[in-house]
Amino acid sequence: MLKLIGDKKKNVAVFISGTGSNFLNLIKHSFKRNSKYKIELVVSSSPRAKGLNHAKKYKIKKKIINYNNLKSSEKKILFELKKNKIKLICLAGFMKILSKNFIKRYNGKIINIHPSLLPKYKGLDTHQRAINNKEKFSGCTVHYVNSKLDSGKIILQKKVKIFKYDSGYKLSKRILKQEHILYPKSLKKVLINL
Repeated sequence: MLKLIGDKKKNVAVFISGTGSNFLNLIKHSFKRNSKYKIELVVSSSPRAKGLNHAKKYKIKKKIINYNNLKSSEKKILFELKKNKIKLICLAGFMKILSKNFIKRYNGKIINIHPSLLPKYKGLDTHQRAINNKEKFSGCTVHYVNSKLDSGKIILQKKVKIFKYDSGYKLSKRILKQEHILYPKSLKKVLINL
């Protein structure tokens, strides 16, 4: 069957630090028939990140950022991104801050998923903070990355109800399920304009 012009999948890189559940979810979505992207590269802030096992299983190229020398590491990563024709970077549980210079180079082409309804609860420990403040809802947000922490333009959000006897752990599990729905949806929306 002939493929239509413009039907080519866009190359995406995923940046991780931990278990990589959103990374694995994005990999699975990339194999769907109507998917508009292919994960060409994974970048990790740790050589021990469990998510790297998914890269191995699915034969995805991997690179480690060495945070002892951020400038030289980011230079190497930028080279890899260019070499692999990466159109979009997805941060998925990436627990490091990218330099302003790096963000500038990929301005409007880096997105992140955050486990709160931004602009509320930027940073860490979002679930417990929402519970402590007696919020009725929390949720997750996919947003563009800029040089300020968790402050870029919002792409999509999903609300999750907080129950009376919720723990941070229980709430995080319910929100993670929604993250796995929201991230591929957001990716689809962003890729249309790239």
